[in-house]
Amino acid sequence: MTETMLAERFYAKDHSIHLEDVPVPHPGPGNVLIEVAYCGICHSDLSLINGTFPAQLPEVTQGHEASGTIVEVGVGVTGWKVGDRVIPSAGRPCFTCRKCRRGDFANCLHLNLMAFAYDGAWAKYHEAAATGLTKIPENVPMDQAALLADAVSTPYAAVVHTAQVHMGNAVAVWGVGGVGTHLVQLAKVAGGVPVIAIDLNDEVLARAKRVGADHVLHSDDPDLMSKIEDLTHGRMIDVAFDAVGIKPTLRAAVDSLDVDGKAVSLGLSSQDIDAGPFMNFNLQRKRVYGHLGYRGQDIGVLAEMLSYHRLDLSESISEVIPLSEIKRGIQDLEEHRNNPIRILVKP
Repeated sequence: MTETMLAERFYAKDHSIHLEDVPVPHPGPGNVLIEVAYCGICHSDLSLINGTFPAQLPEVTQGHEASGTIVEVGVGVTGWKVGDRVIPSAGRPCFTCRKCRRGDFANCLHLNLMAFAYDGAWAKYHEAAATGLTKIPENVPMDQAALLADAVSTPYAAVVHTAQVHMGNAVAVWGVGGVGTHLVQLAKVAGGVPVIAIDLNDEVLARAKRVGADHVLHSDDPDLMSKIEDLTHGRMIDVAFDAVGIKPTLRAAVDSLDVDGKAVSLGLSSQDIDAGPFMNFNLQRKRVYGHLGYRGQDIGVLAEMLSYHRLDLSESISEVIPLSEIKRGIQDLEEHRNNPIRILVKP
C-alpha cells in the first residue's frame, strides 16, 4: 500500500472541489480500512457543493454510497477480517445528544454524516467504523452493493418505516429519478397496488414502467387528479411520495390523498412546505411526514433481497467513471444528462 492516494476534496470557503494526493489513513481503535470498489454520486453531495447543505468542515472528502474490501483492521475490532467485502454505514451517532444518552443511537439528533462530518469514499481508501459495516453476500456484485448505502436504503426506510406501505395500498411517486425509481420498486415489493409513477420526463416514466410501475402519468397534466381517481377506482392514494421536494410536488401529493392518507417527502430544497387548506387537510385527516436516511440494519435486509433476487437494480447504474472524471460526473448528475439514476465512481 502506498503512503498517499488520490482523493476528491471539497473546500467550504469557496465551495470548490479538487483532486489531490492525500495521506492514506490507518484505522484507529474500533475502525477498519476499506479499499473502495465503487462509490455513488448523490444529490446530497451536490447539495453540499451548491450550499443547500451547510458545510460542517472546512474541507472534506465527499462520497457516502460505497462498497469495498477490508484491507486493515484496527485495535479492538472483532467479527471482521481482511478480505471481507463490506458496505460502510453513511453515518455515525454523536454519542452525546439526549437520544444517544438513552442508547437510542438510531435516532441520534446530531448524526455525523459520512462525507459531511468526516471523510467519505471518493478516494482509494476509506476508514470506517466496524460497528456500522454490512457484509456483502458473495453473489451480490460490488457495484450494486454500493447503491444500498443511501440510494436504495433511504427509499426502503421511507416505504417500510415512515410510510409503512402494506398490501393493497394505492401508492403514487412524484419524481422518478434516482430516489423515485427505487421508491416505485420497493413500494411494489411491499404490496402497493396500484403503484403510479408521476414525472415530466417521458424517458424516466418509460423506465419507471420497466422497473415495475403499474401506471405512469405526467405531473403537468391538467387532468392528473381525475386520472388518479380513475386508476384507483375512486379511492385515491393511500401513500404519496414526493421525491422532488418543492412546493408543487408536495402539494400535488397531498391533494391526491384519500381520507387518512399519508404524504412522505424525501426531496430536499430550501422551499417552504405547502400542504393545502386547513379545511381539507384536517377534515380528511391527511398526514405529511418528512423522511431522511435509514437504519443500519436496512442495508443488510436489502443486501439479502439482492442475494435472493427479490430486487433488481440492473437499471440503477447509469455509468461508471474513474475518480479522475469526478467533476464531469457531478455535472452530468446536476444537469440530468441522460437521466441518470446513479453514476458510480471507481477510484
